[in-house]
Amino acid sequence: MIRTFNGNSPKIAPDAFIHDSAEVIGKVSLGPRASVWPLCVLRGDVERISIGSETNIQDLTVVHTRKGKPAKLGKRVTVGHGVVIHGAIIGDDCLIGMGAVLMEASIGAGSIVGAGAVVPAGLKAPPRSLVLGLPAKVVKRLPKSSLKELRASAREYVGYAAKTRATSRVVFQP
Repeated sequence: MIRTFNGNSPKIAPDAFIHDSAEVIGKVSLGPRASVWPLCVLRGDVERISIGSETNIQDLTVVHTRKGKPAKLGKRVTVGHGVVIHGAIIGDDCLIGMGAVLMEASIGAGSIVGAGAVVPAGLKAPPRSLVLGLPAKVVKRLPKSSLKELRASAREYVGYAAKTRATSRVVFQP
């Protein structure tokens, strides 16, 4: 569902995909070919949430903000299932693993945040970082070659969104 909040309406590129069960509220912008999957919540009721082109936000993810801490996801970001992003800045070509929590952190372009990582507020991961742990920390720098795989992941979801838009139909609604 796409909702206006306090006079602010989401700005959604015409070719972005939002699943029917997702909630996109208020000051949210979705770039071209971005996708938001089942049961996600993007709640732009406090600060702006910006989602770059070809970024995918997978099932059960929550993106929220607090005063003075907007959320920004760059281009070609893959956000795995069940992630919580709260006022974080994520650069282009990143992968955020399933179940990760990012609290007002900054993740540089081309980085990977591992599944289940809890990224504390104030962490600033430089570009091409591998971020793991509880609390999460930068454990190593990734090779330039990893960008190819990260971009392929985002492209794969652009394809899934196009196929879902073309072929998915509700067959029962109580």
